[in-house]
Amino acid sequence: MKTEMLAMILAGGQGTRLGKLTQNIAKPAVQFGGRYRIIDFALSNCANSGIRNVGVVTQYQPLALNNHIGNGSSWGLDGIDSGVTILQPYSATEGNKWFEGTSHAIYQNIDYIDAVNPDYVLILSGDHIYQMDYEDMLQKHIENQASLSVAVIPVPMEEASRFGIMNTDENDRIIEFEEKPEKPKSNLASMGIYIFNWRRLRELLVNADAKGVDMSDFGNNVIPAYLDSGENVYSYKFQGYWKDVGTIDSLWEANMEFIELDNELDIRDRNWRTFSRNLISPPNFITEEASVTNSLVVDGCFVAGDVKHSILSTNVQVKEDTTVEDSFVMTGAKIGKNVFIKRAIIGENAVIGDNAVIDGTDEIQVVGYSEVIGEKRDEE
Repeated sequence: MKTEMLAMILAGGQGTRLGKLTQNIAKPAVQFGGRYRIIDFALSNCANSGIRNVGVVTQYQPLALNNHIGNGSSWGLDGIDSGVTILQPYSATEGNKWFEGTSHAIYQNIDYIDAVNPDYVLILSGDHIYQMDYEDMLQKHIENQASLSVAVIPVPMEEASRFGIMNTDENDRIIEFEEKPEKPKSNLASMGIYIFNWRRLRELLVNADAKGVDMSDFGNNVIPAYLDSGENVYSYKFQGYWKDVGTIDSLWEANMEFIELDNELDIRDRNWRTFSRNLISPPNFITEEASVTNSLVVDGCFVAGDVKHSILSTNVQVKEDTTVEDSFVMTGAKIGKNVFIKRAIIGENAVIGDNAVIDGTDEIQVVGYSEVIGEKRDEE
């Protein structure tokens, strides 16, 4: 059966810049916004864009990610003509198939892609927060008769040197790619979202492997090769909220922005829903002495302290005389009495003992998964 477009989500990164948060799980499995994991946004975009087949390429610590995705039913991707396939490295007669780069991960899964038999392959990162209609990008790709389309987003010119920059002509055709240029010529940053004509990409990757040519990475190798060979390479300009949450600061900022009602990321849009595999929990219990202001408190929480401009994920406990301010607290964390937490990220199932102080005024503080801080307290 022919498929128009297959999505491949690259979700194997370790995410070392997230420190403690990715010691035991892959970066795309890190929680976000109280109810979600980072990969939910790419999966939900696929579901909303009418993409019925999705391959998720994993490598580092994939267990939590595999359990979260399951059979894809939370995103409606478990039908007769749809599905989510977890693709992990494997051993073969020629040796281990470890992924050495973004495009190498695609090359190692050629058999899977050929079995789906798509006209186009959509390459996505599993660690960005945004809402995008990939169908609109595909239509632009077809209209331009492009061999490759690259999604770009305008960034402030003073920040452009941090990104891969696409320089285009008046028709949005990409004429030059610069990786983190010192003196950028434009502010169109690559979002790491690509649409390829599958036959052409397949040919390039197979030939490169046969000749021993390095084509392991899309940014460093494949895109320059397309430009050098004169392929039709076009930009697709995205307008809207997009955040790479690959650092502690950016993850914290994105969660704080998520609380604001005027945030560009409209999670309340019923026409573009963001789906997730959520825990079933009892209702919140907020005591009369508690105070909750400008915050998101998810199901199953017990709150007896003060919560200000923060996110409490499912089944979080905040005991008496405790203040949680400008912080993101993940599922199952237990925060004791007389605790002060400011500008922090608290990992899943962490235990913060009575009288602890976690002050991120100067630098965002992080408590890891199941980490115990301060005095270990008895359960009440």
